[in-house]
Amino acid sequence: MLWKISKRFQFAADRIIPESFVFCIILTLIAFVLGLIVHGGNPMDLVTGWYNGLWSMIAFAFQMSFMVITCGAAAKAPAMSRGLARVASIPKSPAAAYTVLLLFGIASSFVNWAFCTILTPILAMYLSRSVKGLHFPLMVASGYSMMILGQCWGPSASVYALVASKGHFLESSIGILTQDITVYNSVNTILFFTTFLVILLVTIYTRPPEDELVVYDGDITSGSAAGEEDKDHTPAGMMNRSRVLMWIIGAAGIVLIIRSFLDKGVLGSLNFNFVIFFFIILNCFLYNSPSKFLNAYRDSMRSATDVMIQFPFYGGIMGMMTASGLGKAISSLLVDIGSKDSFYTLSFLSSALLNMFIPSQGGQWIVQGQILTDAAQHLGASIPYVINAFVAGDEVTNLLQPLYLIPALALVGMKLKDAWGICAFLCVFWLLTMGIGFYVLPQIFG
Repeated sequence: MLWKISKRFQFAADRIIPESFVFCIILTLIAFVLGLIVHGGNPMDLVTGWYNGLWSMIAFAFQMSFMVITCGAAAKAPAMSRGLARVASIPKSPAAAYTVLLLFGIASSFVNWAFCTILTPILAMYLSRSVKGLHFPLMVASGYSMMILGQCWGPSASVYALVASKGHFLESSIGILTQDITVYNSVNTILFFTTFLVILLVTIYTRPPEDELVVYDGDITSGSAAGEEDKDHTPAGMMNRSRVLMWIIGAAGIVLIIRSFLDKGVLGSLNFNFVIFFFIILNCFLYNSPSKFLNAYRDSMRSATDVMIQFPFYGGIMGMMTASGLGKAISSLLVDIGSKDSFYTLSFLSSALLNMFIPSQGGQWIVQGQILTDAAQHLGASIPYVINAFVAGDEVTNLLQPLYLIPALALVGMKLKDAWGICAFLCVFWLLTMGIGFYVLPQIFG
């Protein structure tokens, strides 16, 4: 039954979901038209906001592209391939394989969302080769959903970190809220484990017939040899093949990594740049000569093309939404129709809607944070629960808004429409579970 339902989503995706870049352009046009119609924005102001927004994501686009390239190179190294193959050989049935994948996804998401985004589809490739009966698009989509879900109950979500920091822009109205209050309260904890169980069961019991299975048929080890090394015996050729040069860089990197762990702790060290740096240093040992190292990166660079192009365009959408005031208008509308009991669900839904156009949690909180917290105080609603609803809503439509899915798809050579239908299918269960949960649980726990 679940497979038949999911096929309806995939059928729609096959017919109406274009390439991810076209999807991005369509969202841009929708944001422009809504800015004109709903909030009476000036066309030139919207275009200027779009232009300014383009450059707000340049640094992030480079970071994400570099991460895709670096992690992709690491995944295809012979030593890494052997390790992942051993992990993939543990489960012996599709249910066990899906469980291993989702548990790995949620655990790696707690470490770092980028870490999970890259490694989960890579593990899915090996599981697909090791266990028969696995539907690869379902594996990619459900594994990706764990990256999203992990941000709802992990310490690395930007809003949870922000409101726990002294000097944040809402401190005068809501104070400093530590993560034991915001992240690990009863409502958020129950919703996290309930949603994880729902997604796991839906994944396991969405069973396509054998003739409709889509298995991974790419070359997992593509580029693993990192090309043939130069056999030149001149000093230049010997330096190109030198292991010592790579070991020197690698050793220096290890010292820096250990020092960071000692100074900041493991979780405190795991920011975006650190994760990239960790894999660069790992690659110094996986590809133990300059020529192998460089060839591995060259082989991996093509997978970063979509990321590098599309991330700035999503920044443009954010800039346009801010310039038009449309984000605040949508938030205010939903706040105006809410009561104390329904306010958490409405906060969740408004955040989910705006995330389609503002795919940055921090940027979206700047637009919505003041409106939601002011309304919560007026209605007597719990600020931590409102923040939980905001974060959950911001995450759930990442299943529909493909910005963070693009790197995962690039690594495994999939198009957006190959996985979007399954993502939309999973999104329905997530919306229902959390939408009901944010209505019922706050009434139970107060």
